[in-house]
Amino acid sequence: MSRVQTVLGPIEPSEVGFTLPHEHVYCKLWDIPRNYSYEGQIDDPDILVEELGEYTKRGGRTLVDVTLPGIGRNPEALQDIARRTGLNIVMGTGYYREPYYPAGAEIDRRSVESIADEFVRELEVGVGATGIRAGIIGEIGADKEWVSAQEERVHRAAGQAQVRTGAAITTHSILGRVGLGQLNLFLNEGADPTRVIIGHCGWYAASLEYCLEIIATGASVQFDMFGHTDTYTVNVEKELLETITRLIELGHGDHILLSQDVCYAQNLKRYGGNGYSYLQEHLLARLTARGATTQVIDQLTVLNPRRFLTIGT
Repeated sequence: MSRVQTVLGPIEPSEVGFTLPHEHVYCKLWDIPRNYSYEGQIDDPDILVEELGEYTKRGGRTLVDVTLPGIGRNPEALQDIARRTGLNIVMGTGYYREPYYPAGAEIDRRSVESIADEFVRELEVGVGATGIRAGIIGEIGADKEWVSAQEERVHRAAGQAQVRTGAAITTHSILGRVGLGQLNLFLNEGADPTRVIIGHCGWYAASLEYCLEIIATGASVQFDMFGHTDTYTVNVEKELLETITRLIELGHGDHILLSQDVCYAQNLKRYGGNGYSYLQEHLLARLTARGATTQVIDQLTVLNPRRFLTIGT
């Protein structure tokens, strides 16, 4: 029986609605020793409820939180946010990228199979003793332009967990063409490419060729940097829109996902950012101006995320 697994339990796929498929609610990258690059993050539930309220007011129904162990995953806190906002929140399972692997995970000492068992348990039983189940695998990350030895174990485990559970895989693939290397590892373990999302595709110079290579395998591409206010992201948005428009023209609208990757306080409206509603307030209108129909927008923001979040037949 098909379902979408949220932190408050399973829901019918028809309940998914408008979805942000790659976001963070609670996220603590600064907890990594000697890493202070994200020290502006917060964990104030009242502020987060307020910020997420902007998203729900504009029609947002579902949000996928891809925060993992080692960078602040908090199942009970996500449940509280889901209850207070009315959002369907889907939680990820897995490990992020090597510099952020928690020491207790002992990735370098474990077999691929034991790591896969952990992912499967969180998808089918729940995280620890909480009973709160993950609904997607990821974001599974590569820290560099290649997949390290420890990251390879995690990627292979993710592929095995996908085969065993049917859950989709979503990735952190920010440098070069590393997404293709990640995808190959998943496929080598028997994963279904149509259940794989290669994330952060916009960071690789919005390369149409790169996106087409991913799509040719059956996997999907995700543009999930919209709304960030750094100079690079602001400047590259036009190029990203051109790439997305071209992919749609080529008939690949069913292989595209859009998100914002809100992950630190500076992304929030309270602190000068664009919050969780940038797609709804700005980006979708720009896509429409480029010829995207209502049906295409629905495909990108509702139907595609729903397909990936649906587990079972």
